[in-house]
Amino acid sequence: MSDLTPGASGDPWASLRRFTSARIGLGRAGDSLPTRHLLSLHTAHAVARDAVHRPLDTDALVDRIEAAGLGAPYVVGSRAADRGTYLRRPDLGRLPGDLGGLPVSGADVGVLLCDGLSPGALELHGPPLLRALREALLPQVSVAPPVLATQARVALGDHVGARLNVTTMVVVIGERPGLSVPESLGVYVTHLPRQGRTDAERNCVSNIHPPDGLAYAEAARITASLIQGARELGASGVALKDTSRERPAVPTEGAADHRRPPGGLPDPAGPGRRA
Repeated sequence: MSDLTPGASGDPWASLRRFTSARIGLGRAGDSLPTRHLLSLHTAHAVARDAVHRPLDTDALVDRIEAAGLGAPYVVGSRAADRGTYLRRPDLGRLPGDLGGLPVSGADVGVLLCDGLSPGALELHGPPLLRALREALLPQVSVAPPVLATQARVALGDHVGARLNVTTMVVVIGERPGLSVPESLGVYVTHLPRQGRTDAERNCVSNIHPPDGLAYAEAARITASLIQGARELGASGVALKDTSRERPAVPTEGAADHRRPPGGLPDPAGPGRRA
């Protein structure tokens, strides 16, 4: 980087910081960071912690989800009774409470919106992403009324999808906050959802947080392509790749036995953060 030239501030990194939210070229003061950068780091850490503990405004979000055009949402909860339990017991966040109120829709696609590890991300980005998904999916496939879940993790979608009797389940969830992005959404696509599905059987589209992250329309387009590919292949996860920029999603080489659940590590459409 010897060709960097100082700007008006005398800092050669200043021009590059305009292109990234990463902390680069911070310098040092003795053995530590300069005070302004150290304080900024502590502030970002506090914001990330607050994002995890922030309660979801369910009542307000229900109205905004209904306005997205897929119907009034059903509200469910996991077996984690409160936020503290949710954070200490990830297993309970993957298990449903009472799903008896959900309809057996038989639709092609179900959508579950989860607070995850960033409830604020769902409040901010969930409704506009849901509108983009509606536009990308309809009328090509039928979509069940959305479901909103609290204290929820990704695998809760397997139980909800099985109850709805949908072919493919889409889980929209608040991702783990980072030190530069406290409010980001991830989307997980699981074909033939049922209890016991693994991460290797899901596809992920992550870092949805415009204007700096993935845009709603682009995230919806990739999700729709993955759903189409999963329906054609009969499976999601490692056997399915997002090739939507070139051609419809197709199975990868070596995925010959589509009846056997694929193994190995998940191959997300983006660098998702598990919730």
